[in-house]
Amino acid sequence: METIRTCYTGDLRTEAGHVLSGSRLTTDAPPDNQGKGEAFSPTDLLAASLCSCMLTIMGIAAREHGFSIDGTLGKTWKTMASEPRRVGEIRIELRFPHNRYTVKEKTIIERSAFTCPVFMSLHPDLKKTISFIYPRLSVTQ
Repeated sequence: METIRTCYTGDLRTEAGHVLSGSRLTTDAPPDNQGKGEAFSPTDLLAASLCSCMLTIMGIAAREHGFSIDGTLGKTWKTMASEPRRVGEIRIELRFPHNRYTVKEKTIIERSAFTCPVFMSLHPDLKKTISFIYPRLSVTQ
């Protein structure tokens, strides 16, 4: 059985359904490519899938080592390139909710992020800029 079933609904939009769960999403072409930009574009989904995959794999690694990354926020920027039109760079900031991780835990987090299947599947020419941001510890007197 297929994983995803996608229908072109017209006017540069698609609707994709996740076969197992029934979850649905719509894509729309971006304004710079003749669309309305009223939903994720397919290339937005590419960038979002990288961030989601990294967070998921980091979460698995954290769980396996007895700590949590709950509340971590990923911010994603996508830059298009031309000739051919493609995603040229994906920049992701991973912002952690606290800075109480040990050096070992930070190493686990950061190494695991780069083992996610989406990261491993992207072409090497696609620039991937990933930042891990842990809040500064505040000192009170």
